[in-house]
Amino acid sequence: MRRSLPLLSLTALASLVLALLVPGPAQAATATAVFTKTSDWGSGWQGRYTITNGTSSTITSWKVELDMPAGHTIGSFWDATMTRSGQHYTFGNLAWNGTLAPNATTSFGFMGNPGGAQAVPQNCKLNADPCDGVPTDTVKPAVPGGLRSPAQADTTIDLAWNASTDNSGTIKEYRVYEGNAVVKTATATSTQITGLPPGSAHTYTVTAVDPSNNESDKSTPVTATTTGTPDTVEPAPPGNPRSPSQTNSTITLAWDAATDNSGTIREYRVYQGSTLKTTSTTTGATVTGLAPDTNYSFTVSAVDPSDNESDKSAPVTARTQPETPGGSYNKVAYFVQWGIYGRAYTMKSLDAQAAKLTHVNYAFSNIHPTRHTCMNGVDKATTPGPQDPNQGDGAGDAWADYVKGFGAGESVDGVGDTWDQKLAGNYNQLKKLKAKHPHLKALISLGGWTYSKYFSDAASTPAKRQAFVKSCIDMYIKGDLPAYQGRGGAGVAAGVFDGIDVDWEWPGAEGHAGNHVSPNDKTNLTLLLQEFRTQLDALTATTGKRYLLTAFTPADPVKINAGWDLSRIFDYLDFANVQGYDFHGAGSDNSWEPFRTGHQGNLNLDTDSPYNPDFSVDKAIQVYLDAGVNPRKLTFGLAYYGRGWQQVADGGKNGEWQSANGAAPGDFPEEAGTRGYKNIAARVPGCTVRHDEQSISAYCYTGPGGQWWTFDDPWSIQKKTAYIKAKNLLGAMVWEMSGDDGSLTTALSNGLR
Repeated sequence: MRRSLPLLSLTALASLVLALLVPGPAQAATATAVFTKTSDWGSGWQGRYTITNGTSSTITSWKVELDMPAGHTIGSFWDATMTRSGQHYTFGNLAWNGTLAPNATTSFGFMGNPGGAQAVPQNCKLNADPCDGVPTDTVKPAVPGGLRSPAQADTTIDLAWNASTDNSGTIKEYRVYEGNAVVKTATATSTQITGLPPGSAHTYTVTAVDPSNNESDKSTPVTATTTGTPDTVEPAPPGNPRSPSQTNSTITLAWDAATDNSGTIREYRVYQGSTLKTTSTTTGATVTGLAPDTNYSFTVSAVDPSDNESDKSAPVTARTQPETPGGSYNKVAYFVQWGIYGRAYTMKSLDAQAAKLTHVNYAFSNIHPTRHTCMNGVDKATTPGPQDPNQGDGAGDAWADYVKGFGAGESVDGVGDTWDQKLAGNYNQLKKLKAKHPHLKALISLGGWTYSKYFSDAASTPAKRQAFVKSCIDMYIKGDLPAYQGRGGAGVAAGVFDGIDVDWEWPGAEGHAGNHVSPNDKTNLTLLLQEFRTQLDALTATTGKRYLLTAFTPADPVKINAGWDLSRIFDYLDFANVQGYDFHGAGSDNSWEPFRTGHQGNLNLDTDSPYNPDFSVDKAIQVYLDAGVNPRKLTFGLAYYGRGWQQVADGGKNGEWQSANGAAPGDFPEEAGTRGYKNIAARVPGCTVRHDEQSISAYCYTGPGGQWWTFDDPWSIQKKTAYIKAKNLLGAMVWEMSGDDGSLTTALSNGLR
């Protein structure tokens, strides 16, 4: 059936014909790279990228970059070149497939492992542009105009504004600001601000946000005042303040609700003296960052919607619990991931000494070189050159961490691992060690000398700090390990670690070759520790378990000043392990101090030292104490290894501070100048142990032209533990357990009873 059409005017008809003849705006032609997974058999998979030149010009070369999820790797590949940096892969054309005429295609393929739904490339770029050919929108919307307040009431202010425009054609939302705080969002061009005090003035601005989250600049401000009489009546003070619970660094407070003529209390403020410690919208709060075993007194005030603040409540006094589980001193020991190889030191080895310790720090977790998040699930080794600036990029050992199966004979509890359990390796043995020694706490140590390169990047912005901390907590506290060789998965390592140890070497100062350093590191480190404390405490609110946060901090006053704000970081740290060793040494590549011997961990400044200034444990600790740090938040390090030189002159000093000719042979060829304590007497014949009573230093010397070694031994540990007690310090830390023959930890335990 035909329908009759209304008659069109000549003008309308001409417009219609023109619209049909003239094309609309053309879509920009782009090149694309499309991924297809061609097969997946669980333990592995195969895929390919198809590149299409959708432009009108010939492409003469192409490069595809992508990231693989943690725990997933790409192995063999074809029809392309491939390079890898951590989890980032770059593919390039070969000589025969780099040129693509318009509309031409080519492809390349690869195989990876393991398989599964997560085995999919991410963040694909083709010649630096998104592989899907869709350009990223970075254009801000126009500023909303005409911001106005059409109406006001006693507790509300109405706002309206003109619609914004954007290149996308869409505005996702409008944000209303009072100062720098977003007080309301809206999808329309008007809104109402509620809950305001009567007779109060407020100034607002508004921005527009597009679907790509580009936000416009702020509009011209508008000021409006609510109607009614301003409220000037203070609330009544909160009653019955009390402390229901305490931990070693927190005090939880509660109080009875205050009353006010408005009927509403906006917030409560908790004070320590005149210092505001925290705020709360409920009748309870937790004050964090406190020193262990210390009395604190707090008061609470109430604030109404008109910002009237009550008088302070009666004070409440509470005492934090002692820090150390099972004793009054910390005995913190590092267990090194790689110790299970040449050192043959396993968690079962540690079991023999675990009753004498309070904390185990597991070294180390790396930082992803491009995403700047905590990284595991890789088996790339560090490169051998200690001065290689990329030595630790993308390196790690998931096999040692949670994949290796330990047999019954090398297992802590005598039960061997099975092929199908999701958690094995050192982590599972550490979990068993804690079950056998319930007082023991375990922390994952982040960074260290080789893996600190990207700390500065990870701490550089609020968003990066939040993402980095979340990734570390997800991986090590919640236990979400990347799937790797049949192990790992969500939550499999939950309960292994009780906290996080930050080993950033060094913020704002020289560290490993290639480390990223920024003048903002000192401030950003403090903010990073604050973020760790915030997210760990948030997790505590859901689990009821408190998590430790510690740090390895420098002995060098220059490095302390460059990167560690001692007035603030202990608001967030449970304690710090101050470096008490490596004051002098030759270094494995003779890049350090190869031509003169020197004590590496002397308690006091040596009056015979040719260096000015020089280092000592006492000098380092005094820097912290002079800055007002609570001594019960400080341990310092003991060296369960020696630093050695060869071809050492006598000079009448038994080799102390004498000329030498490089590092002495170490335990391993790649570790010249370093031996575990237990291997010095056993493998350095004639090395007579001597004690310097003035500097409190232990060393041995084989004679003129021979070897000279500096280390801690039972004598020096006895002297240092007496110092710890005299200074009321928290305890000692040990690097690292594989060097002990049993006598050192026994001396530590006996000295810190």
